[in-house]
Amino acid sequence: MAAPITWRRLRYCVYMPALAGVFTRISDRFFRTHDRRRGSSLLLLAPLLAEGTDGLHARFLWMAEHVPAFRVAGTHIHILTSPDQFYQAMKARIKTAKRRVVMASLYLGTGPLEQDLVDCMQEALQRSQEVDNSDLHVSILLDFTRGSRGQTNSRTMLLPLLQQYSSRMRVSLYHTPDLRGLLRLLVPQRFNETIGVQHIKAYLFDDDLIISGANLSDSYFTNRQDRYVLLENCWEVADFFSDLVGAVGDVSLQLQPDNSVSMMENMVHPYRGNRDDFSASARQHIMEVVNTARMRQDIANSERLKQESKGEEGGGKEDTWVFPLVQMKPLGIQVDEEITQRLLTDAGPGATVFLTSGYFNLTRAYMSLVLGVGADYRILTASPEVNGFFGAKGIAGEIPAAYIHIARQFYSKVCQLGQQERVHLHEYHRAHWTFHAKGLWYYLRGHVRPCLTLIGSPNFGYRSVHRDLEAQIAIVTENQELQAHLQEEQEMLYQRSTEVSSSTFQQPDRHVKLWVKLVTPLIKKFF
Repeated sequence: MAAPITWRRLRYCVYMPALAGVFTRISDRFFRTHDRRRGSSLLLLAPLLAEGTDGLHARFLWMAEHVPAFRVAGTHIHILTSPDQFYQAMKARIKTAKRRVVMASLYLGTGPLEQDLVDCMQEALQRSQEVDNSDLHVSILLDFTRGSRGQTNSRTMLLPLLQQYSSRMRVSLYHTPDLRGLLRLLVPQRFNETIGVQHIKAYLFDDDLIISGANLSDSYFTNRQDRYVLLENCWEVADFFSDLVGAVGDVSLQLQPDNSVSMMENMVHPYRGNRDDFSASARQHIMEVVNTARMRQDIANSERLKQESKGEEGGGKEDTWVFPLVQMKPLGIQVDEEITQRLLTDAGPGATVFLTSGYFNLTRAYMSLVLGVGADYRILTASPEVNGFFGAKGIAGEIPAAYIHIARQFYSKVCQLGQQERVHLHEYHRAHWTFHAKGLWYYLRGHVRPCLTLIGSPNFGYRSVHRDLEAQIAIVTENQELQAHLQEEQEMLYQRSTEVSSSTFQQPDRHVKLWVKLVTPLIKKFF
């Protein structure tokens, strides 16, 4: 069945082949410079396209100028709500994978649950080799500093697989170019990850993909609340993230069967080579994946629209768009930052944004947008007792107090500006659990369900924007069932919260030592 005529015409305007050809010839650098100085033509055109249409996608298709736009059926997207669901979904899909298992995380833990996950990979590789005669390949991307910490670590967990299946197993360890020279020698191992890490959380099994903020560690499988979305049988999105993780892996250190590491041939070393050369090379390598996919999707979407305009089957149920957003500021990539700022800027009066971060430490730019006149905000963050650093030894144990201080400063600013009716701060509580969820849900004016969500690894804080490698997806959907599931997810998290008031910071457990207050402005850019 053909799409409704107004929606079809609208999409034709956005994805006409002429525009696709223009995108092919204009460089990524031009887009960034042009957007900052004047605003690109498609950004200016988007509000006009949105006039006179009920299509939600029209409001957000400007993102397609920067990143690939993947059309999928909303029925293929599933919201997972618990750590156990996340863990079991991964195990089940590893066991049945035929072609590829691609996993990107900060680190892999060393406990029994993590070992079970590794055993699943071993069984899948063995089955592929001995029974199915298939060509299963496993690729793991982790952070070098976090994955190398301690005698038993992520590397030692994966070495047996690498030794047994070296031709079909790849372990890449990203090393930030900012940890080098004397700094690399002086910063203790426990704190070297503060300089910058590989923070992407993407778990891919053939054509199924889980995007999350959760790491591969036992607490994330049991009692550390995060967010997780499963895209089932979405091969185009899966291909993109496979290529993205592969590109980051290419500029990372490669783990060898003897536990040594080395760079791929002709790749600049992240801390021995020239820093600018490494960043430029890595950026070109990674942005080639983004730009190639964007142009390919422009053409593919144009062809789909042509088919729909002729009344041909094939696109009618694709009621959802997926936009992958990448942020790698050390490499000169800031797509996620730019798009997030645009989303917050466009969130006008009457709209509601539910924003969550396990580590509430908004950048100055994000804070200015939230505190400026615009949408209503409901911000959810961790209460001190569910902060991941609660009870930690040494100086790390004072990190929850630093977040209390940051939250108090933010709340005071809200009150000073008289924005208490528009901006609300909530704290998540749950006995014997920790809180790590991040992302947002976007409710348009007059809508009772969210039409857009951001989900992935970014925390909206300084290190997410400036120090780490991050990725998330923007999901824009007209699918009523998916919207309902997103609303249920948002409500489930907020139901375990209490709203912050001035009395919150008068409680005895909210006392912050003077030295923590003095140090927080100096160290807040590192966590």
